[in-house]
Amino acid sequence: MTNSVISLEINPEIAPVLFGQLNQNLQQIAEELEVNMSARGNTVYISGDEERVAQSLTVMENLRDQVTQGIIPGPQEIAFALKLVRDGKDLNQEEADLTADVISVTSRGKRIFPRNLGQKKYINAIRKNLLTFGIGPAGTGKTYLAIAMAVAALQSKEVDRIILTRPAVEAGEKLGFLPGDLQEKVDPYLRPLNDALFDILGGELYQRYMEKRIIEIAPLAYMRGRTLDNSFIILDEAQNTTPEQMKMFLTRMGFGSKVVVNGDATQVDLPRGIPSGLTDVGLIFQGVSGIAVVTFSNKDVVRHELVQRIIRAYEEYESPMIDDEQIGE
Repeated sequence: MTNSVISLEINPEIAPVLFGQLNQNLQQIAEELEVNMSARGNTVYISGDEERVAQSLTVMENLRDQVTQGIIPGPQEIAFALKLVRDGKDLNQEEADLTADVISVTSRGKRIFPRNLGQKKYINAIRKNLLTFGIGPAGTGKTYLAIAMAVAALQSKEVDRIILTRPAVEAGEKLGFLPGDLQEKVDPYLRPLNDALFDILGGELYQRYMEKRIIEIAPLAYMRGRTLDNSFIILDEAQNTTPEQMKMFLTRMGFGSKVVVNGDATQVDLPRGIPSGLTDVGLIFQGVSGIAVVTFSNKDVVRHELVQRIIRAYEEYESPMIDDEQIGE
């Protein structure tokens, strides 16, 4: 192992944004690549294993280019840059292809774009198909990107409204023990959808759309008996639907509508013995025109690097158990 020391001088105007508050961006890179990084003024010093130092330098240069394009790097941007450099991919080309595909811009001016090839495939599928299934682990951006696509479709007048729904299934807790009426009981289940909309639209526009019912957020049970025309409809946490509920939901689709169904087949909260409506969609809709099934893996996770490790650990732990159950059958 050969140690190396490199210094990188940064434009003083962008250095604070690139380094992050209290140099947290530098700390994230240093921890992930196991190097030493420090900043003095607008210069970054990197020391450690020669290959790791070179990777750190590549990541820093890439993030510097992002800042000059108006992209503020945070944990997700850094995690994506780290992943690409580890995979030995052309960082600049990959970034250029992804960051150029801006889906929407938040109320705070942050551009929303796919952060890996899995997300890019998912976005393209939503654009090209009337019904898209996004199946994969938590942290892959399925819900947030689908909502961003819905907002973009609404603002470009491709649809008249957005409808977001989730099955109100308890994850180890009972609705009956929660205080309040039915709406107050189901609100916690719909909170992640509200949060994503609020982040993208901003408080004022979000409130206006909700009051005018341009955006509707409701439990899955409220979808029965409705026909939804000219709408962008998202079913989240679809692993907690039964096959009957899934069929009911999919047949609500009306003219001029687009549907996205998201879920993680490994996190089913249905009572034991009740099958998930998400499990067999790949087989049911295989080859059906206008329908796409996009599968994410732990490599597509855009949260903290540790989330990827957690998912891999669970997969490795549960895999022998699944094999034993199949042998027992």
